[in-house]
Order: sequence, then C-alpha cells, then structure tokens
Amino acid sequence: MTEQLSREAPDAEHDVVALLMRQHGEIRNLFDEVGTSTGDARRDAFRRLVRLLAVHETAEEEVVHPFARRSLEGGEQVVAERLEEERAAKEVLARLDGMDTEDPQFMPTLLKLRADVMEHARAEERYEFTHLWRMNDPGKPATMAKAVRAAEATAPTHPHPGVESAAKNAVLGPMAAIVDRTRDAIRKAAGKDG
Repeated sequence: MTEQLSREAPDAEHDVVALLMRQHGEIRNLFDEVGTSTGDARRDAFRRLVRLLAVHETAEEEVVHPFARRSLEGGEQVVAERLEEERAAKEVLARLDGMDTEDPQFMPTLLKLRADVMEHARAEERYEFTHLWRMNDPGKPATMAKAVRAAEATAPTHPHPGVESAAKNAVLGPMAAIVDRTRDAIRKAAGKDG
C-alpha cells in the first residue's frame, strides 16, 4: 500500500505543485516560528522567512505565473491579481526587513503580513495550482519544478517591490540577487545573522 501511494503521490523533486505546496507549508511554519520566538531566535527565523519568501515569489513570477497567464482561461486576470498581492506583500516585508524584530510594531505588522500571504497562497493554490495538477503533458510538472529550483538558486534574497514579472526579474533580478547575497554574507560575517 505504501509503495502504491508513493508512486501515485507527486514529490517535490518531480512535480512543481508538490514543490510549491511544500514551500507554502514551510512559509506557514516560519511565520509561526517567528511569532512564537523572541530575541536572536526570532531574528534568525525572520531572516529565513524573508529569504524563503523572496526566492519563492521570484520563482513563481518567473515560472508559474507566465505559464498560468498563457494556459488558463482568464489567466491574465488571475496572474494580475496574484502579482498585485505579491507587490503589496513585498512592500510590507521590505518594511519589516528594515525593522528590529523586537520593535513594538514588528509583531502586529508581521501578523497582518502573515494573513495576507496565507490568503495569497490559497489563491495561488486554487486558481493556478489546480490547473497545473491537470496538465496533460506528463513531463511538464518535473520540468517546471527544475525551472523553479533554478530560478530560486539565482533569485534575490530580500523583497524588491515593483519587480513582480518575469521580464522585470530577468532585467533587475540578477543585480538585486548579487547585492542581496553580498549583504547576507556581510551580515553573517559580522555575526548579525545565523
């Protein structure tokens, strides 16, 4: 029975939807970790959350949204709504990224962001991922999963509001990624990030 389930159940290595759904779960868990921790533990969990959100959204903008735009009936509108949600979330995340995690405004702002990000994830799952599950091309989910992982490997690690399309990510993303990854390395070397 277990063997049969594992053959039928898509895994994150071979299915873009499984990969993205797993990341949505990781994002939810990191929001919880940030919310229940304090001090250095909160700061470290928040840094991991910022990084995951930044690379995850970039990959969706470069791989998933263009596919949805082309493939779904009403795809242009579905994607436009997701991109607007992503832009708004990046603005809030950028504000939080500049705050001390012990600032009195940090947690209320984070909780609002969490609600918005979780609503955004549900909309992606409902309007985009369900259609990805139904693809007739058996190799497409694995190809898209590889493309998502490649996009994440070179994505910026901090939010960049206003860069929510594949075209803008192609033009601005590489430089932003270099700047972000350099900033991350400096923070780590200075002992400001774990």
